[in-house]
Amino acid sequence: MLDFFTIFSKGGLVLWCFQGVRGPAATAPVNALIRSVLLQERGGNNSFTHEALTLKYKLDNQFELVFVVGFQKILTLTYVDKLIDDVHKEFRDKYRNEFQQKGALGLLNGTFDFKDDFMRLLRDAEESSKVRAPTVMKTFEQSLKSQKTVKCMIETRGEKPKEKVKNKKNKGSKKDGTEAVAVPSKASAGDKQLSAAGDKEELTKDEILQKNREEFFRRHMKAGEKSRSPKPDAQKEKGKKPRVWDLGNSNAKVLDYSNSATNGSTEACPVEEFDPDMALGDKNREPGRLYDLEYESDDEAEEEKVVQNPSKPSVKKGGLGGMFGMLKGLVGSKSLTREDMDPVLEKMKDHLIAKNVAAEIAVQLCESVAKKLEGKVMGTFTTVTSTVKQALQEALVQILQPQRRVDVLRDVMDAQRHRRPYVVTFCGVNGVGKSTNLAKISFWLIENGFSVLIAACDTFRAGAVEQLRTHTRRLNALHPPESHGGRTMVQLYEKGYGKDAAGIAMEAISYARNQGFDVVLVDTAGRMQDNAPLMTALAKLIAVNTPDLVLFVGEALVGNEAVDQLVKFNKALADHSMAQTPRLIDGIVLTKFDTIDDKVGAAISMTYITSKPIVFVGTGQTYCDLRSLNAKAVVAALMKA
Repeated sequence: MLDFFTIFSKGGLVLWCFQGVRGPAATAPVNALIRSVLLQERGGNNSFTHEALTLKYKLDNQFELVFVVGFQKILTLTYVDKLIDDVHKEFRDKYRNEFQQKGALGLLNGTFDFKDDFMRLLRDAEESSKVRAPTVMKTFEQSLKSQKTVKCMIETRGEKPKEKVKNKKNKGSKKDGTEAVAVPSKASAGDKQLSAAGDKEELTKDEILQKNREEFFRRHMKAGEKSRSPKPDAQKEKGKKPRVWDLGNSNAKVLDYSNSATNGSTEACPVEEFDPDMALGDKNREPGRLYDLEYESDDEAEEEKVVQNPSKPSVKKGGLGGMFGMLKGLVGSKSLTREDMDPVLEKMKDHLIAKNVAAEIAVQLCESVAKKLEGKVMGTFTTVTSTVKQALQEALVQILQPQRRVDVLRDVMDAQRHRRPYVVTFCGVNGVGKSTNLAKISFWLIENGFSVLIAACDTFRAGAVEQLRTHTRRLNALHPPESHGGRTMVQLYEKGYGKDAAGIAMEAISYARNQGFDVVLVDTAGRMQDNAPLMTALAKLIAVNTPDLVLFVGEALVGNEAVDQLVKFNKALADHSMAQTPRLIDGIVLTKFDTIDDKVGAAISMTYITSKPIVFVGTGQTYCDLRSLNAKAVVAALMKA
């Protein structure tokens, strides 16, 4: 049974609505559909789930209409797709003239009496689903079992040990290719000898071959041992000797930098002397500003070439032939069909995949663009390719612009007013740059006047604490306490290795609250998304400490793996959380963006699969190499040929 069926324009004007059951109105689920699917260009799938309801929708791009039906998701209604198609066709045909003649005024002033027609179509759809003949079981003659003979179903002795014989082959001694070639002649001779006594032993051909191989190898090994000469001197010099480097130091105490640091004191972390230009990079930058990504597009030059080129073929061909050649591929005020767009969409899909967009995401994007354009009336001098490309660009920009913008500085100031630290947790797989980009974000926060406490909760990877300790020393060298009124702007809270990460994070947050730190950055160990124990530990850390922001750190080099990582991280956080409403990933830090040139598809894959914003982008090795995402620059790089 349907909960509701509604027809409204893309401008938001409800033309007609049917309420099937008593209860809350269809406003909330339809608004959720508009916000999450229609406005975000995620129309690749015509189904949407909101709480206990399943919504199916259909777009009419010619008259800018949306048809939505809602029903309980526990129900399996097979006639819904047929119903929505029939209603779409009936409503269009009935009010076509009104839409064409009056346009927007027809929508505002028109009266749409469609209840009788809808009830008729609903009854027809329900009856059509009942009329379907029930599935009939196959007879024995139609089954595969009836085609088998009695002989093939009889198990004879010797057929079962086939797997064991194969395993014996793998466990046997090493065989050369020349030895394997010589086996069949021996096997054929042995086969003749055993055929006479076949009734007694009842051996299969595989067992005969295996037995003959073993005899052959036994003889061959004996002959080889006799011919070999013993070399006792060569066997004495076995094993590796440690290499001694000329510039090395054999004293381990000199190389030991793991002295325990006292939390909250800067004496254990002396100021490190180094060249600040190496750490800062750009000298002309504005301190504390997070610059946007920049990408120089060649679109203007390409457009100039396109404008100049059409005149050349017209001069050469002349007459009507040149004119028709110029107009080839143009759509003259007709509705776009799926057949028109399929060749262009196929090329666009391959182009997106080549730019590192996940294959599944590329298919859904092209499907969404097709649904958005199908039936839309094009201008006279507009090509299908340019129309599809323009629609795809708009969809990509819309995807990269998040529903909820994460403003870290505003949230930190809000936490300051409540006299508590703002807590950020970093998570991700191994080797993506969590600690390095944590240091970059620390530097950015310090330049904006906020004090930072780094919690070393990666108690597993060797050198993780020492890496953060080095970053702390360098950040304190760039921003010494003398420049901030005697206040130490960054400190490291660590408890060594092998400890509970959730407990260390809790102690660090408590320490930051007592000492008056503005921000706590929690570094966690890298873990693969398939490792259930480590994902459980991460979910525990997040559930116990309830950070203000959970950032997933992913590298821009990945393609299809980005989808798998984000889906499984979110799923693990939801499954292993003890809260009724589990805490999931809030944003993304995209690292190693300077290594991919124009293959920026990972940004599209990550934002499409999670609907979460990319908060920071890492673009280099210095502390200043941190950017905010510029959606238009990313799309320009993505659409570049």
